[in-house]
Amino acid sequence: MDLQLKDKVVIVTGGAKGIGEAISKVLAGEGAIVAIIGRNEADNKALLAEIEQAGGKGIQIVAELAEPAACEQAVKTVIAQLGRVDGVVNNAGVNDGVGLENGNYEKFMESLHKNLVHYYLVAHYALPELKKSKGSIVNITSKTGITGQGNTSAYAAANGGRNALTREWAVELLKYGIRVNAVVVSESYTPAYEKWIKTLSDPATKLKEIESKIPLENRMTTPEELANTVAFLLSAKSSHTTGQLVYVDGGYVHLDRALANA
Repeated sequence: MDLQLKDKVVIVTGGAKGIGEAISKVLAGEGAIVAIIGRNEADNKALLAEIEQAGGKGIQIVAELAEPAACEQAVKTVIAQLGRVDGVVNNAGVNDGVGLENGNYEKFMESLHKNLVHYYLVAHYALPELKKSKGSIVNITSKTGITGQGNTSAYAAANGGRNALTREWAVELLKYGIRVNAVVVSESYTPAYEKWIKTLSDPATKLKEIESKIPLENRMTTPEELANTVAFLLSAKSSHTTGQLVYVDGGYVHLDRALANA
C-alpha cells in the first residue's frame, strides 16, 4: 500500500531511540523527510546516517524539549531547513517514577514538562505550517493514563493529558482539515524498558510473566508495529480518522487477561 508520504516533512520528537527510532525509520522508508528531534546529538546523527544510507532523507535537531524555548527553536529550525511541516509525531518522554507518596511539587512539575508540556508546544509552533499542508498529528501515549501503574503519578497524569489533548485538538482543528490521533503503547521492549526491567531482582522471570499476560501471541508489541500504525495515521489512507486513541498492544488493555493463558 502506498501511504502517499513521499517527501512529506514529519517531525518526530524523541525520534532517535526506542519507539521514536522505529517511527523515524518506517516514515523514511515510506519516502517521508524525517525531522528527528532529540537531546543526544550522537544518537540523532547515527540514526540519520542509517536512514540516509538506506536511501532515505531527513535532518536532525538537538533539543531538550523539557525547556519551552527549545521547543519553539526546534520547530523553527525544521521550517527554516525544510520549508514546511506535514506531520508531527509527539513521542518524547520518560516514565520517571514520580509518585504521590515519594514525589514532590518540583519533581511532579518537572515530569510534566518532560512528558506533556512539549507535546502542546511542538504542536502549537508547528500549527501554522500544518494549517497550510492540512497535515496530521499523532501523539504517542501510554496505557498508564488509562490503567494506572503505581508510583508514577506524573507520568500517568501526563498520559491522561496526552489522551485529552488528542481529542481536544481533533475538535479544535476540524475546521482546518487537520487530523489528530494517538497510538497507545502498553508493553514494548525498548532500551528504556530494558533499563527498567534490569533493575528488578529477577528480570527474566518478570519479563516472562509480563509477556504471558499479553493475549495475542504472549509477546510484546514491537516498536515497528507501533511505527506502522503511526505511519498509517499520518497518511491519506486514514483520511477519515480523527480523535482516536488506537491501542496497538496485542489486546493487553481491553481483552480478558484469562485469555492470555487459555
